[in-house]
Amino acid sequence: MNNSTASAALRIEGEMTIYRATELKQALLAEPAPIEIDLSGVTDLDTVGVQLLMLAKRTAQASGRDLRLVAHSPAVTDVFELLGLASIFDDPLVMDSRASAPRPSNPNARRRNHES
Repeated sequence: MNNSTASAALRIEGEMTIYRATELKQALLAEPAPIEIDLSGVTDLDTVGVQLLMLAKRTAQASGRDLRLVAHSPAVTDVFELLGLASIFDDPLVMDSRASAPRPSNPNARRRNHES
């Protein structure tokens, strides 16, 4: 994690999973609080990572601050799409070329496509 420009941006690198929950929570809720979280370096995101992002967003809103999620990695985009989370964070997702490709309507077919 790289907290640059004193409270301006926090770049998260590597996994956002249960295995890093304590470290990530401290960084996300640190003072001075970040106003932007760069997710371009996230390689894996599980439900704990999602919950931490939601906590950071709620904490910022409760303090009257804006918190933006930017530069979503493919791992983050996949989870946000799967769980329908884009509207919860109210942040634009940077979609790659997969967004324009036809998507299978069968969830099992989609899973098989990602595994191959």
